Amino acid sequence: MADKSITARRGGDKGEGDFVNAPLSLTLSHEGRGDFLLDVIIQQDTRTDDNIRLRARKMENSKTIEKKQQAESIILKRRFRLSEFIIEKIIFLSSFLAILGVVLIFFFIFKEALPVLTSPEVKKEASLKLFFSTVIWQPVSDFPRYGLIPLIVGTFKVVIVALFFSIPLSVGAAVYTSEFAPVRLKEFIKPIVEILAGIPSVVLGFFALMVMASFFHSIFHSTMRLNAFNAGVALSFAIIPVIYSLAEDSLNSVPRSLKEASLALGANRWQTAFRVSLSVAMPGVLAGIILGLGRAVGETMIVLMASGNASILSANIFDSVRTMSATIAAELGEVVQGSAHYNVLFFIGASLFVFTLIINSLAHLVVGRLQRKLAGKV
Repeated sequence: MADKSITARRGGDKGEGDFVNAPLSLTLSHEGRGDFLLDVIIQQDTRTDDNIRLRARKMENSKTIEKKQQAESIILKRRFRLSEFIIEKIIFLSSFLAILGVVLIFFFIFKEALPVLTSPEVKKEASLKLFFSTVIWQPVSDFPRYGLIPLIVGTFKVVIVALFFSIPLSVGAAVYTSEFAPVRLKEFIKPIVEILAGIPSVVLGFFALMVMASFFHSIFHSTMRLNAFNAGVALSFAIIPVIYSLAEDSLNSVPRSLKEASLALGANRWQTAFRVSLSVAMPGVLAGIILGLGRAVGETMIVLMASGNASILSANIFDSVRTMSATIAAELGEVVQGSAHYNVLFFIGASLFVFTLIINSLAHLVVGRLQRKLAGKV
């Protein structure tokens, strides 16, 4: 019987080839063909099983890696949530303590000032009627008099002088540094102005007492060397950084497109700065002025050292004055606790507290309304 052949050729290969999923090129006798086919099938099954096992191991390894990654991500999430929870509680505690401190200060001041309104013994010497029925502040005498009018007038005289000098200087400097100054000059001016905020008020008061008072006295030849004008000018150095910082930040936040539109319509840089940039930034500028006003009303050491500390009722800014805050600082350390004088000083402090609260509330309303107006909502 003639030999029969099985011909299978692996594409392009010669010699022994792979028996898995590939044709073969062989010539076999009829008798050995069955055994050979059986061997081929067995080898194919064996190698297929190996491939299946290898793929299974790879899948198991990938699943193990995924499980480890999931476990690590869960641990990281738990740690992140724990740290986030701790930070959140610390921030909440800080806010709560700040509010609690303000409430406790408020409670203490008004508790000590309350006898002026409720105690019959204190009312014999000091009451709301007596505060405004005399213009003399003379708490230490056989017949003490607690006239608050000269203290209120003195406070406003010093504050008005301070704002008269500080507002133009601070706003003008903010406009110049944000709109006209070169970058290098701006980087020099801004830190120098803000350094003023770090100067202690007692240093400014000493400078006003020793240098500024003599300088102004030689120019104006005023009757009193220490007066409201001297204290107001010294106080302006303390509030210039407050107004300048907020005004400069507000001017820098004005959209550049508004400035470019103004210049494109034919306005020059000065017109753009004052009619566009300053108008848009006015809420921030007003906020800075109001903060400066609050700082001026509550300032103590500068006016205590530079104002002459005399409760004189007059409209002349070159007369000595005594402010409400300076009165508390000068007399509270020597007053008898529980006396009418003691309660009156706390009443002055409560009045300053309420005045500052009213000013800040009105400022918030005015600034909010101006912002809505500029946004076109009013």
